[in-house]
Amino acid sequence: AAPPSPPVYVDLAYLPGSWSARTVDEEFFRRIRSLCYVVSGDDHLKEGVLRSLLDALLAGKHQWGTDIQVTLIPTFDSLVMHEWYQETHDRQQELGITVLGSNSTVAMQDETFPACKVEF
Repeated sequence: AAPPSPPVYVDLAYLPGSWSARTVDEEFFRRIRSLCYVVSGDDHLKEGVLRSLLDALLAGKHQWGTDIQVTLIPTFDSLVMHEWYQETHDRQQELGITVLGSNSTVAMQDETFPACKVEF
């Protein structure tokens, strides 16, 4: 185990995808405190660890002891995400966590994709 260290505060953090997503645990969220976390990577590997990653966010944020608001930005639609959102909505509100959903799309060249705008 790593020795205790002070947390790092950032505005935006991308959560790792693929196999690296398994490294995101409660300790990650205790140490890396972000105003916005982006959950990207619509792949079967992330889907398998998504619930534990989201639960780790709740557990890690609980340890912050401050009223910092956090926005979670998923970049893909997921049944696991929907279930977690419904099951933990009250806890999210207690901890000041907002899950940003977007039905907006952006069209660029011959491609359209979902998008959201984040301002600081």
